[in-house]
Amino acid sequence: MRRLGHHRIHGKTGGAGTKGMVAKLSIGVIVLLICTLSLLFSANIGGNPEPTRPSKINVEELWESADSGGWRPSSAPRSDWPPPTKETNGYLRVRCNGGLNQQRSAICNAVLAARIMNATLVLPELDANSFWHDDSGFQGIYDVEHFIETLKYDVKIVGKIPDVHKNGKTKKIKAFQIRPPRDAPIDWYLTTALKAMKEHSAIYLTPFSHRLAEEIDNPEYQRLRCRVNYHALRFKPHIMKLSESIVDKLRSQGHFMSIHLRFEMDMLAFAGCFDIFNPEEQKILRKYRKENFAEKRLIYNERRAIGKCPLTPEEVGLILRAMRFDNSTRIYLAAGELFGGERFMKPFRTLFPRLDNHSSVDPSEELSANSQGLIGSAVDYMVCLLSDIFMPTYDGPSNFANNLLGHRLYYGFRTTIRPDRKALAPIFIAREKGKTAGFEEAVRRVMLKTNFGGPHKRVSPESFYTNSWPECFCQMNPKKSSDKCPPDNVVEILESRLESVGDPDSTSQTNSTVTGLER
Repeated sequence: MRRLGHHRIHGKTGGAGTKGMVAKLSIGVIVLLICTLSLLFSANIGGNPEPTRPSKINVEELWESADSGGWRPSSAPRSDWPPPTKETNGYLRVRCNGGLNQQRSAICNAVLAARIMNATLVLPELDANSFWHDDSGFQGIYDVEHFIETLKYDVKIVGKIPDVHKNGKTKKIKAFQIRPPRDAPIDWYLTTALKAMKEHSAIYLTPFSHRLAEEIDNPEYQRLRCRVNYHALRFKPHIMKLSESIVDKLRSQGHFMSIHLRFEMDMLAFAGCFDIFNPEEQKILRKYRKENFAEKRLIYNERRAIGKCPLTPEEVGLILRAMRFDNSTRIYLAAGELFGGERFMKPFRTLFPRLDNHSSVDPSEELSANSQGLIGSAVDYMVCLLSDIFMPTYDGPSNFANNLLGHRLYYGFRTTIRPDRKALAPIFIAREKGKTAGFEEAVRRVMLKTNFGGPHKRVSPESFYTNSWPECFCQMNPKKSSDKCPPDNVVEILESRLESVGDPDSTSQTNSTVTGLER
């Protein structure tokens, strides 16, 4: 483990003839200064850590994980957490819209919503067709058995709403459809949603993207989100095997970096960054924006000056070169179809020729057929998670980048490079106007102020899914009792509580659910 640039305090010796009183006073001041610094450092480790700012960028250190500050990931319950009751209040169906990672966040929210309402969760539906034109569905992407087994202490999960058998008759339960408000508070689920569930026995929440508030003043609820996101949601074995194979091939030649190059049509249209493209390309972007986003007057120069435009491939290369990564650096690109084509990639490729993507590393038939679908996105996600360094180029509204930043933090404070686009914008604009003197040094000064993956306080608009510290982390020797790690036998405690409510054997429950899905 490491962290960049440790600052040293150099004491200066006084000149000959310095009086004893002055010398003693100087020593006292130095002792007081050291004590104050020690106190501040202890407060940061036990409370709200602010990363030590490096004095220089050391590329070799960046290939290692960031300094944990004594923290480790932990999403197990730390207070009383009763198991699901034998009888729940009804069934909860949800339709998760958007791309793979937006759906992932929605699944976490669905599990939490079911817990809040004491409901039985029906395996979430993935609205793949509207975004990916891919109908893989939940059971085509995620390991269903693992999902149900991991969450058995938290919620009951079934593959579909069962029929009701009464007086020799079979009755189907039809879920009552509701459109939940965006970022709905817990109270909405305990009132409006729960009332409808008790009345109809089942409710269907659609759409279900961003339909539960992120900031919740209940650490146990937040830890449940982490259990879903980082433990229960595991891709199917063939996707995991494919991803690990790609990582092994990349790492066989040393360290490698992954970059989410978000220079794609949808994001460029969303950001309103058109002026660097030719008239025909601008026409395409404007048409896409008009069809998919709310009307808004956007001026390119203003947008770029405040860091609202995605970095171009060349700008990404210039940042890395300023940080002193050389052209031998191996880079894995996670991206869809880059808008503008090769003319935007050529400058980046000139700086860093060792570029790969999942198709070039593993040109298998499965990936070729699904390179832009859910499977391709899932493989990109896993390779970026396991890479030595991850760099998002546009982490504002990008669910892929935001989820990965949070997952890598939880996975062991793995190094991330997060360019401050707003601070870098005037430097790049000056360079385009011919002011190249001191360019790399200016870029380095900006990058030195960023966080490279260590624990840090979550500040709005940073998402909980981007940074789940401190709720989903703990310390063995904490300053605060709330930060103490749960006991080693926490699983045994949860298991005994589950047995005490007379729940059926979890294995048979899981098997029956999976069997039902395969019919």
